[in-house]
Amino acid sequence: MTSRDRDVSSFRKADSLSNKDFQLLAELITTQLGIKMPPGKKTMLEARLHKRLRTLSMSSYSEYLAYLFDEEGQRDELPHLFDAVTTNTTHFFREPKHFDVLCNSVLPQLLPRLGGRPLRVWSAGCSTGEEPYTLAMVLSMYAERVGGLRFDILATDISTRVLETALRAVYVMDKIADIPAESQRRYLLRSRDRAKRLVRIVPELRESVRFRKLNFMEPFHLDQPRDVVFCRNVVIYFDRETQEQLFRRIAGQIVPGGFLFIGHSESLAGMDVPLQAVAPTVYRKL
Repeated sequence: MTSRDRDVSSFRKADSLSNKDFQLLAELITTQLGIKMPPGKKTMLEARLHKRLRTLSMSSYSEYLAYLFDEEGQRDELPHLFDAVTTNTTHFFREPKHFDVLCNSVLPQLLPRLGGRPLRVWSAGCSTGEEPYTLAMVLSMYAERVGGLRFDILATDISTRVLETALRAVYVMDKIADIPAESQRRYLLRSRDRAKRLVRIVPELRESVRFRKLNFMEPFHLDQPRDVVFCRNVVIYFDRETQEQLFRRIAGQIVPGGFLFIGHSESLAGMDVPLQAVAPTVYRKL
C-alpha cells in the first residue's frame, strides 16, 4: 500500500467535514443553486462528497475545499459538486393527474390560439429525461386524435450528468413500469440483448426534445416564451423567498394565458406572481 493509499484509507475511517468547512460549502451551494443546506444535512453532504474525494485521490475534506475554491477547482470541480448535491428523483408518468389536466383542459384552450405554430413546452428541472419524454408521448398521442398539432419541448437541468443520461434516452426495464402498455409498444425500443433489460426512446420522440443546461440562480431567458411549463418538485429545496423570485422569473417565460404545472407538495399560495390557480397545482398566466 502506498503512502497515498494509507492516507485515503485513514480518511475513510476518521475524517469528517468540519463545521467551518460545511458552512463554506453550504453558503456556496445556496448561492450557486438556491438549495437550502441546514446543519442537519451535514452528514448527507459528507456522504455525497466522499466519492468525489476518492475520485480525486484526496485524503480530507479540507483538501477538497482548498481545491474547490481555487481557480482550477472553480472551473473544473463545480459541475461535479452540483451533480453531487442535486436530487434527481423522477419517473415516467409521475403525478399522472397532471397529464389528464393537460389533455382534457389545457390543450383544448391553447390549440385554437396557436395559429399553426408548434405548441411550446418547457420541462424545467428535467433530471434524467423521464418527464420530457412522458410529455412527448402524451402530446404525440393527443396529436393523433386531434390532428395538426406540432410541439417543441425544451428540457433543462443544472446537472450535466443527468442531461447526458436524458440525451442517451436509455433506461432499465424497471423504470418503465408506469408507462401504459400501448405507449411502451409504440415509443420504446428494446435492446437486442434481452439479458441487458434496457429500452430506448424511439428516434422521433428523442428528436422532439431539446436539452439544455440551465441554472435557476443565474439570469436566464428562453429562446421563445412557452405555452406550457412543467416545473415540478424542484423549488421544494429552496427557501420561500427564492421560490417566489423563481416563479416570477418562470412566469416571465410563459405566454399570456399559458400554464404552469408544479409538484403536488408545492404551492404558490401567498406569493406575488402573475399566476392564477385553475386546478390543484396548475396555474394560468394572467
